[in-house]
Amino acid sequence: MQDEALRVQRPDPAAELDQGRPTPQPIEDYAMIGDRTTAALVGLDGSIDWLCLPRFDSPACFAAILGGPEHGRWRLAPVDEAIVTRRYVPGSLVLETTYRTATGVVRVTDAMPTGDGVADVLRVVEGVEGEVELEQELIVRFHYGRAAPWVRRLEVDGEEVLSMIAGPDRLVLRSDPLPESGHHAHRARFAVRAGERRALDLRWQRSWRPFGAAVDERQALEATIAQSREWLAALAYVGPYREAVETSVLVLRGLTDEATGGIIAAPTTSLPEDPGGERNWDYRFTWLRDASLTVDALIAVGLDDKVDHWRDWLLRAIAGDPEDMQIMYRVDGGRDLPERELEHLPGYAGSSPVRIGNGAVGQRQHDVLGQVMLTLARLREIGHDDEHDSWHMQRALLTELERHWREPDQGLWEMRGEPQRFTHSLAMMWAAFDRGIRAIEEDGCDGDAERWKPIRAALHDEVMGACFSEATGSFRQHAGTDEVDASLLQLPTIGIVAATDPRFLGTIRRIEEQLVHHGIPLRYRTTGLDGLAGDEHPFVLCGFWLVIAYAQAGRVADAHGLMEQLLAHRNDVGLLAEEVDPVTGHHWGNHPQAFSHLGLVLAATAIAEAEAGRR
Repeated sequence: MQDEALRVQRPDPAAELDQGRPTPQPIEDYAMIGDRTTAALVGLDGSIDWLCLPRFDSPACFAAILGGPEHGRWRLAPVDEAIVTRRYVPGSLVLETTYRTATGVVRVTDAMPTGDGVADVLRVVEGVEGEVELEQELIVRFHYGRAAPWVRRLEVDGEEVLSMIAGPDRLVLRSDPLPESGHHAHRARFAVRAGERRALDLRWQRSWRPFGAAVDERQALEATIAQSREWLAALAYVGPYREAVETSVLVLRGLTDEATGGIIAAPTTSLPEDPGGERNWDYRFTWLRDASLTVDALIAVGLDDKVDHWRDWLLRAIAGDPEDMQIMYRVDGGRDLPERELEHLPGYAGSSPVRIGNGAVGQRQHDVLGQVMLTLARLREIGHDDEHDSWHMQRALLTELERHWREPDQGLWEMRGEPQRFTHSLAMMWAAFDRGIRAIEEDGCDGDAERWKPIRAALHDEVMGACFSEATGSFRQHAGTDEVDASLLQLPTIGIVAATDPRFLGTIRRIEEQLVHHGIPLRYRTTGLDGLAGDEHPFVLCGFWLVIAYAQAGRVADAHGLMEQLLAHRNDVGLLAEEVDPVTGHHWGNHPQAFSHLGLVLAATAIAEAEAGRR
């Protein structure tokens, strides 16, 4: 994580709007704040450039990150050049940004208060030294930057507010002073002296509802920080990289919907994997795989009592006919995720198309059920299994898998090319049947284990036979190629092969030779199998998988070395996007990414377990 202060020259927002599209901030310049219902991205320049209200998957009212200021943002920062440092308030995702100018120092605290049932963003300015002039700029554009609101200054309970309405949505701004309208935006300048404090609150509500009461900013901040610290106090992790683990589990908490228990993959859409390319996807949904791995990470660090909510979400989401199970759902368990393109948005750094929804929802990905079964088995082991409902569901899903296990699929990476018999998918189906058999034979669940044993054996034989290349001494992506992909690093974690098996050690060597780019592995070589043009950068999760493989194989020094390299790519507040360019340090893909942060947690625990085993 970067410790150095950063100098930011404040641009003229009118010039930005008049003279064409500005160069976007690097993705790694963004911090996340959230209220466990939605989240906002706050740039190093003090601009909130992404916010969907009232839910993670609602249309954005600030979408500048996918275009320019004209698509909506809320900027609050000094007028003059400033040296900027940021941190999260310890034990929380409440963001503190300190600006040091030639005339003084101010601190801006950004938060989305939790536990109050209100969707709002709170920005508190405190004078620390001298006097600093700041500017607030508010550009609201509902429906992903497309709809300009009807704006009025109104008096509510004796206080003047700014009301912004478009159809069913209203934003209400309380600030002193209120910004004035001009050049398609609302702006205000004000000075803050040492010891002074000002609060700005932007609240979403249904446009037909009466105005709510003003927020008590001190109480809201204190309650939000206290709730977060109370949640984190249950963390039982003892091992290296404790600070990074704490930040990552707080990110995973921030990506979990408080009401439903749904865990989203990331709070953004269409941040590109390939700059200027088409690898741009909407991640504001709950993938069964990602959510299951998040639960695994929380269990690994002792947050056992935080996972029942997700299990209950799972039971609701896939209730009904097992044939209808999807690989992903909306955060409330909804099934409708049609993918479409927003042609009015040019995309981050011109990367188009900008997509909402996700067409991969209709894919067959056999590994998903295996991951769900692995996680539910872990919950059963720690006494968090709803025995009747959960096992009834698992048994029905395995019965459905009996019909389809011989079919190819799109695999873990959601390939949009021809389906294949991916090795990782086969291993995960093996795990699904293996955990089902063990649930019957070891845990006393009802069912006929004998009918599944031949399938388990056949899958095992296919992985160890057709999916292993004698020529390369390595497992391969699928039987029709000698290419490897990073998902093979998961084979020992799945349990189908030992980490010290020569076949797996050969797989690590092959991945190091074929996929590792400046120390961090790619998911796979983009040879056209995924059905997409362009390239991509090393995938952060795969780096942590290699850390885990090193630790499991006894290469603990190598595990530490790669872990430290990956942690060095976190941004200044400890966040990771989906991918990283190890040469430039720039982040790519949606941000922050649950995959990356759960991978960090699992990698740290793997190193801790390896070191404990040595002792």
